[in-house]
Amino acid sequence: MTTQYWNRRDFLKAAGVTATAMTLPGCGPSLQTSPQQRPNIIYIMSDDHASHAMSCYGSRINTTPNLDRIANEGMRFDNCFCTNSICAPVRAVVLTGKYSHINGVLDNRQRFDGSQQTFPKILQANGYQTAMIGKWHLKTDPTGFDYWNVLPGQGDYYNPDLIEMGQRKRYEGYVTDILTDQALQWLKGRDPDKPFCLMYHHKAPHRRWEPGPNHLTMYDDVTIPEPDNLFDDYATRSDAAREQEMMVAKHLTPNDLKLTGVPGRMNDQQKQAWNTVYEPKNQAFEQANLEGDELVRWKYQRYIKDYLRCIASVDDNVGRVLDWLEEEGLASNTVVIYTSDQGFYLGDHGWFDKRFMYEESYRMPLLIRWPGVIKSGLVNDELVMNVDFAPTILDVCGAQVPEDMQGESFGLMLKGRKLTNWRKACYYHYFEYPAVHMVKRHYGIRTKKYKLMHFYNDIDTWEMYDLQKDPREMNNIADDPAYAQIRMEMTTELYRLKSYYGDTRELEEELMDGKVRVLQHKDFTGVYNAQIKDSVFGYDMTAQGMGFALKRADKPFQKKAVFQCKLKSLVNEGTRNGFLCFGQSDNRNDMVKTGVFIGAGEYVFLFGRIGEESKTLRTPTPFDKFKTFDVSVEVDLQADKISMTVDGTTITAPLQRDWKQIGYYGYMANGASTAFSKIEVSGE
Repeated sequence: MTTQYWNRRDFLKAAGVTATAMTLPGCGPSLQTSPQQRPNIIYIMSDDHASHAMSCYGSRINTTPNLDRIANEGMRFDNCFCTNSICAPVRAVVLTGKYSHINGVLDNRQRFDGSQQTFPKILQANGYQTAMIGKWHLKTDPTGFDYWNVLPGQGDYYNPDLIEMGQRKRYEGYVTDILTDQALQWLKGRDPDKPFCLMYHHKAPHRRWEPGPNHLTMYDDVTIPEPDNLFDDYATRSDAAREQEMMVAKHLTPNDLKLTGVPGRMNDQQKQAWNTVYEPKNQAFEQANLEGDELVRWKYQRYIKDYLRCIASVDDNVGRVLDWLEEEGLASNTVVIYTSDQGFYLGDHGWFDKRFMYEESYRMPLLIRWPGVIKSGLVNDELVMNVDFAPTILDVCGAQVPEDMQGESFGLMLKGRKLTNWRKACYYHYFEYPAVHMVKRHYGIRTKKYKLMHFYNDIDTWEMYDLQKDPREMNNIADDPAYAQIRMEMTTELYRLKSYYGDTRELEEELMDGKVRVLQHKDFTGVYNAQIKDSVFGYDMTAQGMGFALKRADKPFQKKAVFQCKLKSLVNEGTRNGFLCFGQSDNRNDMVKTGVFIGAGEYVFLFGRIGEESKTLRTPTPFDKFKTFDVSVEVDLQADKISMTVDGTTITAPLQRDWKQIGYYGYMANGASTAFSKIEVSGE
């Protein structure tokens, strides 16, 4: 594979394609900080906070007065980008100063190796006291910190558990307030004779966007402006834009939209406050009987208002920290950094979530205040990345930056210096597919003028955008003859950066097979994108994306088939589902999947990929999400009808398949861990 890459690069070089306008990434001399001047660091990172939901970045939908304080008293970076737009990989990149393919966290499914070098460990060795408080999301215990108190997994908005130095404890209240309480408590109890570095990470405004008690009614009396491409048709773009599963119109669940009751961890007082606000709104929605575009607009308003309410809590709590620094006389020698793990789609292109290299989720907010060093109100438009954060923090603190860190310090920029040899292009690589939201794997580069992306794996297509003429990325110009020379230059630079950052391996083959991975089990014809093992219950199955365990019928069913089994989730939070599936062949896209979206509270028929709403029947049904479900499915090929009964509730639909027989059947889970009993099958 490496030979193919170098041949392609050599071909481009031989063809006379150069990147004279694009220099190697790098920065000038480091920022020298004497031991007596070593500043404190407070690194504040929220989760999924898009820069266009901050008033200092010109938001037209909300205000963030405390975050604006950091921008107004320091520097705002207008071109800060991530290397891989998804939660866990970003956190690993920030800690290590290395790309995902180097630090080992390519997606949300992998564990961070805490034994590797990180910037907090280096600061510890240089006399800093270090702490990590809030969302961690790296599947291993934090290392390099004198103190840590972190949320397990994604954490909960109300009455969350925190793991303090290995001990789990539940806290009463709202998570954004609680994390700030813990951060201030550590700051007050630290050794005042040592400089400190505090990583203070918020859960908010991550999905499912549960507002705090102080903001439940915020925005009730306003209509939030819609993005101009809420109803984007993706006309010039590739199938990658069309086949995702993160549309406001189709993929927000009743749980996301607060139509399924109160969050499970609430106490009685919190439940009462929640119901007082949401029950009248939900009743009004049901009575309105909305359809089409009006239903999409309602979903957008419900989603975006809850999202912005969560941000309001973050802004309030950042203000608490800033006020405390002022009161304690620490503001003048404390570098305050505010960012997010990536951006987010706020209805842009009709989407929520992140992952794509399109601007709204690729771009990160970055604000830095350092009184006496950074002049007030500065704006920086250089191309910086989250891989630069670790070397910059080390540089600011007077610690040596290791040569193997792939990021570069932009410390001198904080003093207003213009670096002539700074990077001219940012490199990006997203790996997590197939998986939740079904955003295809892709890599690309961005300059100040253009962006080039290659979608690969189960697709092979390119997209390119003129960011000055088309900042909303609505017109793909990859095949436009007028841009042929620029595309050649961008392609050359893309492959040069792949080489520069050491991303020349074909990771789709080494780590996440581009072809459907077939694993063997004695009871199944094939197991695809999943692991399955025997258990007392029957089988335990863990799926990576849409995973299947299928067996060939001893004799094909040509008239009627009945499938029965029990299923239950093996986890108590996160993605939970379980399905029986069957088809004429073992073509997974042609299978009918029948079962339960446990986390969303739905009984479901899927007649294609998850998200094909025109071919999907979903029935929201109240049930105990921790129970074992009895599922029975009857397929009548002659009547073209299918029915499923779950614990006495039956739903029925047309089969929507022109099958002559059913030759395969088995289990499916989508990014979940589920236990299934053995299927009892009968028919003719």
